[in-house]
Amino acid sequence: MRKAFMKRSLAMAVTAMMMGALAGCASGSSSQTESAQTTAQASEAESKAEGETTAEAGQAEGQAEGAVAPKDGKAYKVGVIQMVENGAFNDMREGFIEELRAKGYSESDLVIDYKCAQGDATNLQTIAQGMAGGDYDLVATVATPPTQAMVNLKTETPVIFVAVSAPQAAGVITEMEKPDKNATGTSNAIPVGDIFALSEKLTPDAKTFGLLYCTSEVNSVNTAESAKKYCEENGLEYKEAVVTNSSEVQQAAQSLADSVDAIFIPNDSVIQSAMPLVTEVARSAKIPVYGSSATMVDSGAFATIAISDKEIGAQSADMAIEYLNGTAIADIPAIVVPASETVVNKTTMEALGIEVAEEDGIRFVEDKN
Repeated sequence: MRKAFMKRSLAMAVTAMMMGALAGCASGSSSQTESAQTTAQASEAESKAEGETTAEAGQAEGQAEGAVAPKDGKAYKVGVIQMVENGAFNDMREGFIEELRAKGYSESDLVIDYKCAQGDATNLQTIAQGMAGGDYDLVATVATPPTQAMVNLKTETPVIFVAVSAPQAAGVITEMEKPDKNATGTSNAIPVGDIFALSEKLTPDAKTFGLLYCTSEVNSVNTAESAKKYCEENGLEYKEAVVTNSSEVQQAAQSLADSVDAIFIPNDSVIQSAMPLVTEVARSAKIPVYGSSATMVDSGAFATIAISDKEIGAQSADMAIEYLNGTAIADIPAIVVPASETVVNKTTMEALGIEVAEEDGIRFVEDKN
């Protein structure tokens, strides 16, 4: 609006200068002609400025409503970082991008630069440093490790995180309601109690649980701690098998197979990347696996209570749009997206010989090839 005001003022100044110049001109028919031309030019300049003012006011109003992308010719540049590619993370990224496009941010309005670290911590740090230098309007980070990598750099580039299960424990925000580290976003806090309650309903004889997770993922460790607490408070036994990389997953799963009644897997990208191996071991041993995402169930885990991965990506995109429309990151509270859908893998159900009634609220899936 300030820019529009300046344009209007300039037009008025031009009018005054032209009229002043006219007064100093010689009289006669030529002067009258120049006067008419000058007045017309000044009127045109003022009308043009007023038109630009009206257009810019309309643009500002549209941005305030958050319904459409700004039309000032600026192309925003948004980075997206993933630690690994798996079904859940890919769906989150797709949900994020689809929501931006649906809200009017076309490819000409907003450029997406997606990078994946392919599971390598050194690559992740290099990617984060490359996006923290000021060339991006904001960076979206999928899950905990990329978010920590960006926030720990204390960059001036704002961060919108997607599906960080424990943002405060991960150190990327101090208070959910008051973002203080130039980062805000969505949390997919895993409903551990609800998942264990589901196991009691579907497999009531399961009294000893195996906890399979990677020790290098803060989100996974936090969820595993919640699972231990639940077991201790509800008279269940548990046994841990931890890994440091995906090559250790099959052996870790096998170590649990002979001594537990069921396996619980936290929101763990390392285990997710090797889920077909876990599925093979668990089906052979007739052990149900309860995962922490619908993608794990798609990959062969028996069941979970899930958050929609695309929906959490879309809600994160809405927060990004708030920022692009002028709201400060500190004024966009982080939110927890609740889990609401029970998902059961029908292929695994049949392999284990378990019967699950088709009732409202349960979605059956089969193995994804």
